[in-house]
Amino acid sequence: MASPGLRKDLFGWGRVPVEMGINELRTGIVCLNDISTRHKPRTEDKYPQMIEDIHEIVVPQSHADPHLRTTLAYTKMTAAAVRDALLKKGWPEEQVSAVRTLSEILLRQGYRLRSVAKTKVQKKTNGQTRFSKMSMR
Repeated sequence: MASPGLRKDLFGWGRVPVEMGINELRTGIVCLNDISTRHKPRTEDKYPQMIEDIHEIVVPQSHADPHLRTTLAYTKMTAAAVRDALLKKGWPEEQVSAVRTLSEILLRQGYRLRSVAKTKVQKKTNGQTRFSKMSMR
């Protein structure tokens, strides 16, 4: 049972990792597979100053959840408006992320696009309702 294809079918693993494992056993050399270095770094990690500028732009336009159910801050600014504000603030076009990426950054930073909800007026009662008369009987 030396073939990687048979082991792939038996264990449900991919062909490449099985082949790598067979070669590690054969040679005695362990192949390093550092997946953490393969990803593209987040914009927050590359440009920490940009995140501070985003906070400066978005915080005056934000408000908390009226019922205080979540820790998200609701903002009226769209990601496109934040991008335009960053460009006006002097950030080069190459360093400012796309609108879709900026919307993801805003979500990761705790901001959500939502219109300001009006408070609902509670109706005043006269003290007696139509049901309270029935309960008196």
